[in-house]
Amino acid sequence: MAITMTEAAADHVRKYMANRGKGEGLRVGVKPSGCSGMAYVLEFADAVGPEDQVFEDHGVKIIVDPKSLIYLDGTQLDYAREGLNEGFKFNNPNAKNACGCGESFGV
Repeated sequence: MAITMTEAAADHVRKYMANRGKGEGLRVGVKPSGCSGMAYVLEFADAVGPEDQVFEDHGVKIIVDPKSLIYLDGTQLDYAREGLNEGFKFNNPNAKNACGCGESFGV
């Protein structure tokens, strides 16, 4: 499978990277944290590691380490604005539960 993103998410990443002036793509990962067990991690990557998996969607590279890919395979990354709030949303088919704030999930 792969990790994908919506056009809205890709637009946001492309704009941010253009303002930033450098970068290979968006690094997506997970770490143990939060009330549900795992938390999503997003950062802009300046390099691709030798073990990283790279997916490209809407012209944006999505970079994932092998340990995170187990939890993220099949995930779609979206970017949404709801009222005064805006941010990335993860549509993760592997998540069996999530905390109320959407910051963490369990498998």
